[in-house]
Amino acid sequence: MNPAAAQKYLRAKVLTATPEQLQMMLFDGALRFGEQARAALAAKKYDESYEGITKVQKIVMELRIGLRPDVYPELCNRLAGIYTYVYKRLIAANVDRDLAALEEAIKLLKFQRDTWALLMEKLSKDKAAVAAIGIDMPEPSDRMEASISMQG
Repeated sequence: MNPAAAQKYLRAKVLTATPEQLQMMLFDGALRFGEQARAALAAKKYDESYEGITKVQKIVMELRIGLRPDVYPELCNRLAGIYTYVYKRLIAANVDRDLAALEEAIKLLKFQRDTWALLMEKLSKDKAAVAAIGIDMPEPSDRMEASISMQG
């Protein structure tokens, strides 16, 4: 796929995504850039590692800014603390060329991403259950059960 087409696809994907999906895209992007930066830092390609870590920092700031303390202040305070810590580890990785600091930041972001994926899965199941409750389905009758054959 050429770069222009890829850019159009990404734009369409972002514009049609739910807030939950956008959050997942941020985590995925942070992890992708973090892995690229880790490989570059390990190879002592400091310009490349700087670029990757800087992208991760921008995403972490976006995650931090996107918190809504008016909805759930205690959770937002905890997440803000995690994002602040991750950001500081990314600074250490960039300034000190500290691979361990970068790996710790990636590990924390991966945990946050996995947690978000579990939450999205639960929300999806809950929405499906609510939708199923609203469907007006008749109760099974003896006639219906007799017509169902398990023998093909």
